[in-house]
Amino acid sequence: MQVVPDTSATPPAWAAHDLGPVVISQDHIAARVHELGRAITEDYAGDPPLLVGVLKGASMFMTDLARSIELAVDLDFMAVSSYGSATKSSGIVRIVKDLEADLSGRHVLVVEDIVDSGLTLNYLRKYLEARKPKSVEVCALLLKEGEQRVSLDLRYVGFTIPPTFVVGYGLDVAERYRNLGGIFTYTGPGSH
Repeated sequence: MQVVPDTSATPPAWAAHDLGPVVISQDHIAARVHELGRAITEDYAGDPPLLVGVLKGASMFMTDLARSIELAVDLDFMAVSSYGSATKSSGIVRIVKDLEADLSGRHVLVVEDIVDSGLTLNYLRKYLEARKPKSVEVCALLLKEGEQRVSLDLRYVGFTIPPTFVVGYGLDVAERYRNLGGIFTYTGPGSH
């Protein structure tokens, strides 16, 4: 789904100094997450997937998505680092927290907050496929237009956005702004 900016939404006063315009409002996010949940419910009816959330950015998205799926899904989390405190991916991937669940013979749906270069996701998918799941698919809230450096097969995408740095709804810079309900352009230090 292509993003149509909502010019009526404004950032809260405590964050306004580092934020530009809203990219996706809280209401648009909620509506799209509900649509994704319905599609996943239909696609996995009879064989619910294990949802694998990529911490910390996907935590809010995964919570809302899981509540929108009308199946008995299991949840697990991984923490993967490729950014540190920077606003661009380093391309070097580290597994910081691994899964606890056994993947063998199960459908796995990786829940990601944002896909830009695709390098981290590509690494993660291969890492998970080595554990012999029935399938590994991806549900990404955001896809940055024109930023991919590898070919990706994303089964579910919430929104395609311009290649700008964004925060909110789980996305951060140096651990800040995750708690914003909408997604905003980041214009603060290190954004250029």
